[in-house]
Amino acid sequence: MNIYEQRSRDSYNQKADHYDESPEGVYTERFKQLLLKEVRFPQGGRVLDVACGNGRLLQRLSLTRSMAGYGVDISERMVANAVRMNPTMVFKTAGCAALPFENDFFDALTVCAAFHHFPDVTAFAGEARRVLKPGGRLYIADVYYPDWLRIICNPFVKFSPAGDVKFYAPREVQDLLSKAGFANESLLIEGTIQLLSSRKV
Repeated sequence: MNIYEQRSRDSYNQKADHYDESPEGVYTERFKQLLLKEVRFPQGGRVLDVACGNGRLLQRLSLTRSMAGYGVDISERMVANAVRMNPTMVFKTAGCAALPFENDFFDALTVCAAFHHFPDVTAFAGEARRVLKPGGRLYIADVYYPDWLRIICNPFVKFSPAGDVKFYAPREVQDLLSKAGFANESLLIEGTIQLLSSRKV
């Protein structure tokens, strides 16, 4: 576990029991709402949420249609709360660079307001492609800042006690996913949120 993962683990273990009511939980509600409108998967499909937190997004997705929900998070306390909230779903404690699932398993994979925490986004992209079925979709909802603000913030964000690593431009994420074997399908920007949808090819 590297320094960013350790910071994230410690920070979210502390926030886990009251996350939804915390300032961050309130802030990330907008990311969840956007994903709920955009995420597509077949009836009864398998959906993996990476950095799933307390499982709230998966819980709400399951109200839209039948699905098998799976989640991973680096915080053990978040995972424990996710299990309590969603007893029929599968949750594991893991980082983003080595997903503990078999190849070609999921119909959709989501990342909600967490991509900027990932210490190795290239490894994550490879793992996302590995565990998705052919044609499966990856949805990344993350913080959007204009170029000038990212230039100011990024030299300092890596010192965040919450384990933030870097804020990305949409084009950076799209290029990363293209190199990993995804076809970029859509980009939606709403205020400080960017939502990218890609398909495994």
